[in-house]
Amino acid sequence: MVIRAPDRTGCLAAFLAQQNPELPERVRVAAKHRVLDTLAAAVSGATLKPGGMAIKYGEGLGGHPEAQILTTGMLTSVAGAALVNGMLSHADETDDFDPVTKAHPGCSVVPAAWAMAERENASGRGLLWAVVAGYETCCRVLRAMDAGLLRGSHRSVEGIGGTFGASAGAGVLARLDETQMRHVLSYAAQQASGVWSWVRDTEHVEKAFDFAGMGARNGVYAATMVQAGFTGVEDVFEGEHNVLAAFSSAPRPEELVDALGERFFVTETAIKTYSVGYPIQSALDALLRLMCEHRFTSADVRQVVARLPEDGASVVNNRSMPDINIQHMLAVALVDGEVTFTSSHAVERMRDPVVLDVKSRVRLQPERSMVDPEAPRQAAVDITLNDGRTLSHHTRHAPGTMQNPLDTDGVNAKARDLMSGVLGGERAERLIRQINELESVGSIRDLRPLLQRSRVTS
Repeated sequence: MVIRAPDRTGCLAAFLAQQNPELPERVRVAAKHRVLDTLAAAVSGATLKPGGMAIKYGEGLGGHPEAQILTTGMLTSVAGAALVNGMLSHADETDDFDPVTKAHPGCSVVPAAWAMAERENASGRGLLWAVVAGYETCCRVLRAMDAGLLRGSHRSVEGIGGTFGASAGAGVLARLDETQMRHVLSYAAQQASGVWSWVRDTEHVEKAFDFAGMGARNGVYAATMVQAGFTGVEDVFEGEHNVLAAFSSAPRPEELVDALGERFFVTETAIKTYSVGYPIQSALDALLRLMCEHRFTSADVRQVVARLPEDGASVVNNRSMPDINIQHMLAVALVDGEVTFTSSHAVERMRDPVVLDVKSRVRLQPERSMVDPEAPRQAAVDITLNDGRTLSHHTRHAPGTMQNPLDTDGVNAKARDLMSGVLGGERAERLIRQINELESVGSIRDLRPLLQRSRVTS
């Protein structure tokens, strides 16, 4: 049933206050996919500099032992665990992505919900509903604010959406009622922040905090403070000085509740096939498809032109980090014939003469005409070979998008590749099975041993 009422804060709060509602099968499967994908991002992220720094920071936090720092046997406070695990989840460009708002819901929603599920001794079924609720809130709030307008005002949608989404997910697991959920949304509004200066972060460390750790921590604070009896404003999306008016010059408040309970945004985010910035996904898909079909190598290539929507092109144009530099990643794909987690993070290859030679033949062409809400991260690749042939492929929707989704086997394969080297092969397989059957997990705490780094990997 579509909810229509002027009190949109109340409508959203009532939706979030439901206790373990029956979710459609497709929604439950999509939520399990996002949980597994985010855990895999966190586990692999623990091997990277931002993840290592976050774990070291978490080791010094102390606090009541409520939730696990992933890949370790250490427990810390629920807010501390949400912060660290959020940073692990976006230590890399592996987590999922909302193609419309360009937000990354999973890396803040899932760590906040996971930490709260441990604190509250919640079941897998309870976690799933919290994740669904978090995705709903993140995506709906950003649509109501108009994510494009937010970016035009130099704000970062990632921290704003992440804070609202994590607050909702954590509030679900705190078992808050409708009035308390209203207060949680208000505490989220007061903490929502972020500016687009993260594009100048050269090591992905602050970016991991901006996109994920900050929102996850904020969400846990909002939910646990209200759970402890804190009260607040009950209609933060309406009236004078409301949050939509504060953040947007042209808000669309109806987006908060349009088809609420019918349309589920957890089914619409894109799960990345490659561990690279999302504007690169379709270009890599197009290039590797051409290489597979026509059997050429880098030695056969005279020129590569990657045509991207101009808003995405600006994000990945010759960046300092390998996994968000499209010219570099296309060169690596041409040299290797594939892209792996290892190759997309090998900073030293940015100085490799072989890669640099190929990269000199790669050109990025931003195109305003490709800016399309129906295919916001499309790409076309045009190859000119030394023999004069010209080859082209246009990937409108990359694998992993709603229009071209990965099935459970595909998500499992990605997670296996990312986690086996850290957790060990057997432990990774057991964790994958448990997440695929998350409804049968009695307590999220029971999965702690599976999320510890293996001394001997396989």
